[in-house]
Amino acid sequence: MTDAQQQLPEIDPKLEGSNLEKDPDDWTTGDEPMTGAQASYLKTLSDQAGEPFTTDLTKAEASKRIDALQDETGRGTT
Repeated sequence: MTDAQQQLPEIDPKLEGSNLEKDPDDWTTGDEPMTGAQASYLKTLSDQAGEPFTTDLTKAEASKRIDALQDETGRGTT
């Protein structure tokens, strides 16, 4: 390991103000159509949960739906 690698601070993704913890309703791009990655994962989760897959969600709506389906299916939990 080089000196530069040893000096890098460890980053905690759960730090206050982290984008990973930001409410989807507060996203500046939350009203844009969901991404391809969101759609793909949402389709997988919807199929596993036996729930209908909706294609016309915004990024924020898709994020909330993914969270709900992860809770329902047990996926995405550590």
